[in-house]
Amino acid sequence: MDGGLELDPILTDPHPLLRHGAFVTVFPRLLGEMPSPPWLVGLLCLGAEAPLQRDEAVRQRIRDLLRHGGYKPTGRGKPASEYLVRAAEDGSLGSINLAVDACNAVSLHSGLPISVVDAEKAAEPFRIGIAGAGEGYVFNPSGQAIDLEGLLCLRDAQGPCANAVKDAQRTKTGPETRRTLSVVWAAAGLEARLERAVGWYRELLGRAGCATV
Repeated sequence: MDGGLELDPILTDPHPLLRHGAFVTVFPRLLGEMPSPPWLVGLLCLGAEAPLQRDEAVRQRIRDLLRHGGYKPTGRGKPASEYLVRAAEDGSLGSINLAVDACNAVSLHSGLPISVVDAEKAAEPFRIGIAGAGEGYVFNPSGQAIDLEGLLCLRDAQGPCANAVKDAQRTKTGPETRRTLSVVWAAAGLEARLERAVGWYRELLGRAGCATV
């Protein structure tokens, strides 16, 4: 991926349930120099005013999407959007950085999992498909890994790098991030919610001074 806004189309393997939205964000300064504004941090709360509200039907459709390839989206393997609800309920959902906070705010209220990767740590071409046997990656600094078999994943030239459960450590954002690729994961029947979620997501980033395409 070059230094501009352009993103080549993400190739997507055939899947009867998958719906998704993707876009690139360019930050005017290094991410570490752009603290999240208070209005954005305030959205990391279940009671915050938002244009979308989570509901049980959305939760079930997302779980059905992830089950389609044989993955079991329960326990520690539940969708990231469900983890955010739990973290917000117990008070552990706090600010990380502008890129992640915008992602988490939209995911929390829409009920749709969202992946955000550092576009300069990843390498095109990108593709979305179900991971095979033996595939996995480290997802946090302590070296914990997730078994990806049967799970829909975003892949770059090096392999899987993100999904609706946990994103890979190798492409996560950091203080030096200048551009990100976001993928909003949704399922058949949630097309209108997906469109609204992507629109709100881009609106939040634009309000914070970022460019998206």
